Amino acid sequence: MLWKRIRLTLDMVKFEHSVFALPFALTGALLAVREGGPGASRLPAKLLWIVVAMVAARSAAMAFNRLVDTAIDARNPRTRARHLPAGLLSRGFAWGFVAVAAAVFFLAAGMLNPLCLRLAPVALGIVFFYSFPKRFTSFSHLVLGFSLGIAPAAAWIAIRGSLDPRILWLTAAVTFWTAGFDVIYSCQDYDFDIREDLFSVPRVLGIAGALRVAQALHVAMVAALAALVWTLHLGVLALAGVAAVAALLVYEHSLVKPHDLSRVDAAFFTMNGYVSVLFFLFWAADILLLKPGA
Repeated sequence: MLWKRIRLTLDMVKFEHSVFALPFALTGALLAVREGGPGASRLPAKLLWIVVAMVAARSAAMAFNRLVDTAIDARNPRTRARHLPAGLLSRGFAWGFVAVAAAVFFLAAGMLNPLCLRLAPVALGIVFFYSFPKRFTSFSHLVLGFSLGIAPAAAWIAIRGSLDPRILWLTAAVTFWTAGFDVIYSCQDYDFDIREDLFSVPRVLGIAGALRVAQALHVAMVAALAALVWTLHLGVLALAGVAAVAALLVYEHSLVKPHDLSRVDAAFFTMNGYVSVLFFLFWAADILLLKPGA
């Protein structure tokens, strides 16, 4: 019975979607190593705790979001079958999961370094806060983006014990990327947002206008990645990774039309999984195989 509830909870928080932000966090860690990180003997443990912290924070935030949005989800035809509004899980168990995931996050932060532990409440507050802005601002998509965008900067701090402003280009890239695909995804709830007086870009600009905003955000993502390549003097493989990301985003936008949202799931889940993984493979290869400036 307990295992079934745990399995349902992991399904509720879409545990497998950790792949969206995790490759960017690992890239942030590898960039920090490239700039002078810990010795090889300490690196595997550092990377392990970064993964634990990232997954735990995301899981806690997703469960918290489902709890905060239960009433809204119950009124939305698209989401009323989710675990909490459908009664598949109790709110008490979900709150317990949030507490356990948060505790694991704090443990991982403490295992990384003192600064990570001091910043852990701030990071958790940011990822929890993203559940609320749609009630009062159409910039909610950027808030969600920033919640994922802090991951590479946090990974840099985990490796180096301090923050280098240059890594904020990757924070910006992930913020714009996430905000862009969240705008696309929110087009599905255009009518519901109007009816419920919820804030979103589609509600303000319409679906066609929202898709143009998503395109602009993804152009900004590519520009931020290019700026990071230049700032850190990365090589040709990193540039190839940026080109691959740009090509995938062009294809992603080709899947969704103002009059046809039937392929939103393919654009949101499949293509963005490819974006993050392919980006990591190119950039990891550049960092590990090429000398700085090659």
